[in-house]
Amino acid sequence: MKKKLTIIANTPSINTRLLLDQTALGAKSIQSNLIDVQHYEASKADHNCVLNSSGIIIGTTENLGYMSGMIKDFFDRIYYECLEKTEGLPYAIYIRAGHDGTSTDMNIKKIITGLKWKQIQKPVILKGDWNQEFSQQCHTLGATMAAGIESNIY
Repeated sequence: MKKKLTIIANTPSINTRLLLDQTALGAKSIQSNLIDVQHYEASKADHNCVLNSSGIIIGTTENLGYMSGMIKDFFDRIYYECLEKTEGLPYAIYIRAGHDGTSTDMNIKKIITGLKWKQIQKPVILKGDWNQEFSQQCHTLGATMAAGIESNIY
């Protein structure tokens, strides 16, 4: 049976869309027949995207020290449907931060703590002016998560 890696992100710009695409390409780069990679704009994702997942990556911008409104909206819409049904779900985060991303990470973790998901690595915080290396970092994040799911590490 295939395992599903879900990537959910807010993409208000060309660069943030590139980060989502690179994360998905990274996940697909391991060329596994066991992993189905699905990626969604946060506005189009619902609880079913999460309930059937073996792992999830959340991508957000930093907005005034907080997650994007679309990511917050996503969590608001899925929270009670996923509560107690997705405990232990492996997750990772990437944050496109104009500042340091610390508050954004902390606020996302408050929600995820309630869901009881399992963090598989420190957040990838892409801070400062746009840098082409951000794409590679997201590609690596996707590949790492997919490989871990495929190998039953998480």
